[in-house]
Amino acid sequence: MNVSDKFAAARAQFPVTKRLLYLDSAHQTPLSTNVKAALEEFLSEGHEMGGPKPVWLRRAEETRERVAKFFNAAPAEIAFTKNTSEGLNIAANAVPLEAGDNVVLIEGDHPNNAYAWLNLKRKGVEVRFAKLKDDEIATAGTVAPYIDKHTKVVTLSHVTFHAGQVHDIGGIGKLCKDKGIYLVVDAMQSVGVIPLDVKALNISALAAGTHKGLLVPQGLGILYVAEGLDELQPTFLAMSSMARPPADYIARPEDLEVRKDAARFEFGNVNLPDLQALSSAIDLIESVGVPDIQKHVVALGGRLIKHLDELSVRLVGPREHGHRSHIYVLALPVSKWADFFARNLVRVSPERGGIRVSFGMFNTFDDVDRLAEIIRKGLKEDTLVAIEQVD
Repeated sequence: MNVSDKFAAARAQFPVTKRLLYLDSAHQTPLSTNVKAALEEFLSEGHEMGGPKPVWLRRAEETRERVAKFFNAAPAEIAFTKNTSEGLNIAANAVPLEAGDNVVLIEGDHPNNAYAWLNLKRKGVEVRFAKLKDDEIATAGTVAPYIDKHTKVVTLSHVTFHAGQVHDIGGIGKLCKDKGIYLVVDAMQSVGVIPLDVKALNISALAAGTHKGLLVPQGLGILYVAEGLDELQPTFLAMSSMARPPADYIARPEDLEVRKDAARFEFGNVNLPDLQALSSAIDLIESVGVPDIQKHVVALGGRLIKHLDELSVRLVGPREHGHRSHIYVLALPVSKWADFFARNLVRVSPERGGIRVSFGMFNTFDDVDRLAEIIRKGLKEDTLVAIEQVD
């Protein structure tokens, strides 16, 4: 099957494309047919068989192995969480930080990453924000001026939610490795869309949810913690965290040693339905391949930028090929355009710089051309209203 046929087959898995012009994958991706089927299978097993939990747990471990391959990680380096924010908070509280240490972030990056570290100010940890414009990407040069001998962590998104920059994680990772600094990455907007090699990028910890590029409903997150970072310790403990969980279910106060793998950061039951769905989602993603998904969404973005130039609509984020991915923010006033797009059955998101358009593996060049025509119509209507107001 050639690449175009693979994308056509993938699009057929998303019936929403027959009802809406869905351009909102940076918010959440719609449910695919095979993911829906996996969730229904889970519910049927619980309904008809009383819940075969050993089977579900085995499948969860199989999914852990498949997830690890997305990052070039080992299964033992993967823990399951609720969402990106929980993973980032786990990382922030696991890193051994003391009063006087500092953490470097990017100003304007996702607030849930910032709050995870700002919460440590009560312990005397300083949080520094590196400046960055919406059309720039973060590089080692961006964060280097904010680093000193007390810097213990650099943390940022791989792809920003608000302007779509694809930051130079490789360059920043090398800087962090050379200086002995932890690199913590929010991969919410990149996983499943951009190939990620945590080893090559020198990432210490990575957090992501699964409801965007990984195509699974909200409620499941992934936390990668590099092997050997045993000094990163969990704030919360449960039997699942322990190196030797008591077989008789009686806690031993004298034995509080935690596991060496990333599962030390899991506590209690994991989201078994979503994990079963995630395995099916990975089937769909792998039927196309993440490298081809990246090429596809970047090509869609190139087509969009061409249309925007013809329409004299400004792009808020980066234009350069290697600096962008699937997220494009159009400098259109939200107060006017959010309702206009909704009336025309276009699903997009309001964003701080305007209207955010974000592509998924199921979008096509025809989708981009349709969007351009709808924008053209809106600009014409806006002009007519302005003329009427002047008259």
